[in-house]
Amino acid sequence: MGLDEIMERRASVRRFDASRKIPHGTLMEILGAASLAPSWKNSQTARYYAAESAEAFERVRQCLGPRNAQNVEGASVLIVTAFEKNVAGFDKEGRPDNELGNGWGIYDSGIGNSFVLLKAAELGADSLVMGIRDAEALRAAAGIPESQEVLAVIALGYRITDPSRPPRKPLEEIIRIF
Repeated sequence: MGLDEIMERRASVRRFDASRKIPHGTLMEILGAASLAPSWKNSQTARYYAAESAEAFERVRQCLGPRNAQNVEGASVLIVTAFEKNVAGFDKEGRPDNELGNGWGIYDSGIGNSFVLLKAAELGADSLVMGIRDAEALRAAAGIPESQEVLAVIALGYRITDPSRPPRKPLEEIIRIF
């Protein structure tokens, strides 16, 4: 499957098949893709906490908003994404290199998350990225240290039905060539 096909296949799935579980080796292959993502000065600050067991999955699910908690029913794994603060976007003395500061940690993590989503799609798995969550509850549920900023939760599993893809904005609306 080529990259164009993978990007077309990837969609936000909100109905997962509880009878199909992602094998551990496949999960590791998906998460391994994140390690290939570029980062600020190769700082590699993105972190991934995978709730694979039923108990851990439920602990993380309880940290999501009600709608997201419902949307992930039947998924195999919930991945909490985070990054080490005050590294990407900062010089060796701990000063921000530009006005974005920790925004670079968020940016780098987003690239890593994209690699996770695309690798999952390539391997036939489906995903849902969620930002409505309780960061402090996730920190406690996954054992995330205070030195890290909690970002998103990614559900992985297999779809029951094909989700409808919302229309995309025309290129003329999102691109300006100068």
